[in-house]
Amino acid sequence: MWTISKEFRFEAAHFLPHHDGKCARLHGHSWRGVAYVTGQALSEAGPKEGMLVDFGEIKAALNTMLDECLDHYCLNDTLPLSAPTSENVARWCFDFLRSTAPSIPWSAVRIEETCTSSATYSLGGVYD
Repeated sequence: MWTISKEFRFEAAHFLPHHDGKCARLHGHSWRGVAYVTGQALSEAGPKEGMLVDFGEIKAALNTMLDECLDHYCLNDTLPLSAPTSENVARWCFDFLRSTAPSIPWSAVRIEETCTSSATYSLGGVYD
């Protein structure tokens, strides 16, 4: 079994309208994410020999997500979430990637809202 990952970053604002603290106010973060891809077989021949998935394919899928929905947006406006928490953003990213790039075997997405706080949505397993 192989797991590969690709990091992505974006700048975005959000607010948590039902929160009972300061996160109810509009604020921004320098978000960091990691997308994980897991599989049991590597390509055996051709230009992708020895690869699970070409990192360029992963990057293209991530760039679509970043450009259309995440980078320099207010997540409350661009994501269909009533509370764009790190947990909900991780699951939304995972679902977006699976629906827009279904040929890639996505297994998890980790979202770091700050350098000390993160959430991971996965099909199972541990991702650090």
